[in-house]
Amino acid sequence: MPIETIYRDSQCEWVDVEAPSAEDLKFLHERYEINNLLLEDTLDPNHLPKYEEDGDVKFFLLRESTEQERKNLNTISDISTKIGIFLVGKTIVTIHRMKNKSLLETKKQISQLTTETAPDFIALKLALLIMKSFDDESISLFETMDNIETEIFLKNTNHTNQIKRLYRLKRKSGLNSRVLTISADVIDKFKLLDLQDSEIYDLKDKHKDVVADFEHLNIQITNLISMFLALSDQKANQVMKVLAIYSVYFLPITFIAGVYGMNFDNMPELHTKYGYFFTLGLMALVVICTFIYARRKQW
Repeated sequence: MPIETIYRDSQCEWVDVEAPSAEDLKFLHERYEINNLLLEDTLDPNHLPKYEEDGDVKFFLLRESTEQERKNLNTISDISTKIGIFLVGKTIVTIHRMKNKSLLETKKQISQLTTETAPDFIALKLALLIMKSFDDESISLFETMDNIETEIFLKNTNHTNQIKRLYRLKRKSGLNSRVLTISADVIDKFKLLDLQDSEIYDLKDKHKDVVADFEHLNIQITNLISMFLALSDQKANQVMKVLAIYSVYFLPITFIAGVYGMNFDNMPELHTKYGYFFTLGLMALVVICTFIYARRKQW
């Protein structure tokens, strides 16, 4: 996508670049004197959030939560996409790999302003919407966790599928927490911009709220996994308990059957007319007594 000027007035120019090519980066280097090393940082899909200064250039690298579902959840690029923000005098340059909701929403808000704005204010608006993307993600993960919890405790569903979903949920939450934790230093650097204290506090408070949400989510998921495993163990123990009770019933009569299955000549009961029925009655009596004993013991 070619370099696009999104907004321009006497106080500000906003230049946006999506999926930049080598020629685009060369133009930005020559036009705005941005260090090539900083421009290269915007190409690394797994680059962590950071802040750097190089002369008059202020560089913020932030990551936005993405709704795109990935198969593997191994790196932060599987749950987020980066946005590079360069502040050079009255110009703000944004570089990103794909379309971002935060950029589209910021563009919409800036276009509705009736007064002129500044690059620092646009950077602040963009950072606030990036934090909101993580807020939306935490709400979505909480809803998923609630659904899984309902299935575990109120419905008879596939346990294998549930543990897989819990694992993915934990991975996504952990990766989001990592991005937000690393972003703390970058968010703090917004105090270097020409912004009002109340605006900076709003951004910091939003970041703290999202961090707290994901910390709570991580704890809830861990507890849910523990309860799920405990419930699975309880069900397995219940099955073993039933099998043990049945074995208690049949163990004595198996012993009796084994005794009378011996091939000895001197076994008077074998030649008794009612020996067979007497043995069956004895077995039934043993089972009944065992059942009564188990009920009294509340087994």
